[in-house]
Amino acid sequence: MSEPIDVPIRDESIKLGQFLKLANLVEHGSEGKSLIAEGIVRVNDEVETRRGRQLHAGDVVSLAGHLARVVAS
Repeated sequence: MSEPIDVPIRDESIKLGQFLKLANLVEHGSEGKSLIAEGIVRVNDEVETRRGRQLHAGDVVSLAGHLARVVAS
């Protein structure tokens, strides 16, 4: 896998479903919801099935070989 891209967020945390869209890992929220439910999305190298999972600075999300790291803006 490649190095993660840094994706800044405005607040202290962001929901996983929102972050997938912000990081351009999915086009639509419904797509993210489906992928999360299928167990395809990983957070810090662990499968995550909760769309509402709160992400904080330093968390790394992976989807289909793409990595995105949450960073504070």
